[in-house]
Amino acid sequence: MWESRSAGRHYHLTNSKMKKVHGKKYMEIKKLVDKETYTIDEAVALLKKTSVTKFDSSVEAHLSLGVDPKQADQNIRSTVNLPHGTGKETRVIAFVGDDKIKACKAAGAVDAGTDDLIEKIVGGWLEFDVAIATPDQMKALGKIAKNLGQKGLMPNPKSGTVTLDPEKTIGEIKKGKIEVRVDKFANLHNIFGKVSFSEDQLRDNLKALIKAVMDLKPASAKGTYIKNITVATTMGPGIRLEVNTALVDAKK
Repeated sequence: MWESRSAGRHYHLTNSKMKKVHGKKYMEIKKLVDKETYTIDEAVALLKKTSVTKFDSSVEAHLSLGVDPKQADQNIRSTVNLPHGTGKETRVIAFVGDDKIKACKAAGAVDAGTDDLIEKIVGGWLEFDVAIATPDQMKALGKIAKNLGQKGLMPNPKSGTVTLDPEKTIGEIKKGKIEVRVDKFANLHNIFGKVSFSEDQLRDNLKALIKAVMDLKPASAKGTYIKNITVATTMGPGIRLEVNTALVDAKK
């Protein structure tokens, strides 16, 4: 029997059939989600009530887009600055020349350099969340491109992680700059805060995220661009937004 957990649901696979088994607490809290769709203000207020964990849960947004990720111009990948950050400590490393190591560490990088850092990663070290690099160091990363690529950690100009100003980039990431990247199913998944955030902070971050996605609409995308927006706490029930209303609110 195979088992996994996702968004408060336990999945048991027996005899090739999938069953969803919900915990008692989850089922009680899910009753609070009693409408099909919500405004941003309503959803944010409800998020604060639907956390099922004892720890300070992250708050996530899941967007379904009308794009074809197989098309280069529709494979959305960019960054957005969340006004209040994510509430999560982001560990950044920097592939830079020797002359920038000290400054990058002072800016908040957990490690910096190139040759020694590459050898650590070859040895299996991956205790970081974001890797940035200056353009002149990118050629050296061929040795670990596969290691980083499989984890989605390879520096890339589209994600703002290949930069001429690594100190500034480190500071922005530490303050709440996040990557938005469509998956192969045309979905985006991003953390935009913690349950402990105020409603105003969550609202500001969610609006910033939605507006950034709106601004990234490819010219070649046809039909409905943002099809669905759902927010949830870690292990909590999904709360669907009324998309058209949310898009208008995000522009305000």
